[in-house]
Amino acid sequence: MLAVMDLDDDACYRAFSMRDARLDGKIFVGVRSTGVYCRPICPARTPLRRNVSFYPSAAAAQEAGFRPCLRCRPETSPDLGSWRGSSNTVARALALIEDGALDEGDVEALGDRLGVGGRQLRRLFKTHLGASPVAVAQTRRVLLAKQLIHDTALPMGEVALAAGFGSVRRFNETFQQLFARPPGDLRRARRPEVSGAGGGTVTLRLAYRAPYDWDAMLDFLALRAVPGVERVDQGRYERTLRIGGDVGRVSIVLGPGETLEVGAQFPRLQALPQVIARVRRVFDLGADPALVNAHLSRDPALAPLVAQRPGLRAPGAWDGFELAVRAVLGQQITVVGARNIAGRLAAEHGEPLPATLASPGLTHLFPNAEALARVDPASLPMPQARARALVGLAAAAAADPQLFTPRGSLEEAVARLKALPGIGEWTAQYIALRQMREPDAFPHGDIGLMRALTGPDGVRPTAQQLAARAEAWRPWRAYAALHLWASEGMTPAKPKPVRKELRHDQNAA
Repeated sequence: MLAVMDLDDDACYRAFSMRDARLDGKIFVGVRSTGVYCRPICPARTPLRRNVSFYPSAAAAQEAGFRPCLRCRPETSPDLGSWRGSSNTVARALALIEDGALDEGDVEALGDRLGVGGRQLRRLFKTHLGASPVAVAQTRRVLLAKQLIHDTALPMGEVALAAGFGSVRRFNETFQQLFARPPGDLRRARRPEVSGAGGGTVTLRLAYRAPYDWDAMLDFLALRAVPGVERVDQGRYERTLRIGGDVGRVSIVLGPGETLEVGAQFPRLQALPQVIARVRRVFDLGADPALVNAHLSRDPALAPLVAQRPGLRAPGAWDGFELAVRAVLGQQITVVGARNIAGRLAAEHGEPLPATLASPGLTHLFPNAEALARVDPASLPMPQARARALVGLAAAAAADPQLFTPRGSLEEAVARLKALPGIGEWTAQYIALRQMREPDAFPHGDIGLMRALTGPDGVRPTAQQLAARAEAWRPWRAYAALHLWASEGMTPAKPKPVRKELRHDQNAA
């Protein structure tokens, strides 16, 4: 495995000359003789060593004055976070930036949400990405616009809106400055424009780093698909979704090459960046399996599991409140039972999908926090203690819309979640793993994890022994948990009952 932080410029140049795909998404090459920056796999003739410089991110290359290459298209490279292990703060900040944290806020406000100062956050970004948070946000916007120009038939004005530009004028000025030509000139194939406004479907492809266990991901999602809200059929995942005030639907299938093909149907194209951010989160497209697998394979017990499932990913969540509700619903019942109750909640308290979006199997949105906070616990189809916990959880989420977003450290997030009704240590770690995308989240009290590590003598490790052993798996303990759960076809199983959190089979979440 190649570790980028261990490579000097000469080693990077050798890898670039060999078109080493292992570095795709990890380094970007600025070519001073042409003014462009490329992926390591660019098919263009290799430039002279004295004419190139290397950058850890597309934002760093663009901030240095280079423009994206039109041949290798940096916007289609895997969006990897190989630095996550050394800076979870940067990973959390990137997740918030993808969700639009800098569209209306500033770096100081972003730092406050992460528990660091703005100056420290800028320093961390410079260290790990070679660019400022603002530059990263701007580069993401430009690269998304460039991808939409190449891969869709959207009119240029709609491309500007879909990519998050505040105005068409700003969009035109940015592309004129970067490419010395209007954005329309970048569209190679001249074809009739097709509007995506008003609910038309926009289709694009998102890259991932192979291998990717697509079947395992679909199986996981299919088992938990809420009737009326989600559907998995013939290799396609679909669901209803709310982005801010916009209601729409999204579908995902395995695309050509190392991509997922995403179809988004929303009334306003401005929702597209957040749709993409959620797809990346749910399908774990930012994972670098080579990095994770190499680290976990050092453990003799994990090595054969990793070899058997090298493309296993950590499924994310579409919405933190929805995930927390489903965790509470799953207490003391099976996955299918919890899924069916969630479907009843959606039918009774979720917003019906507009007729233009509804289809067989997709009829409602999952209920939001405000709707469930108004529900009489006595009317819910579950034990009253759980019903009261559910309504209390909804009230807390309604009062704090940022309750399930990444803030501070993993330990701080878990402590904050455990203060909520119905949520104990296990569920807090599970929410951190799936919604907050904490790669080191680890429910060490899980019975399934302890069972997977039962010794030849039949003795299971205790929760404390499991936690001690898992120290060597940092910062990828979440992936270790996924491998252990998958080793015997298991899904997460809660530990013994605690006062706050009723015993249940947590695979219902």
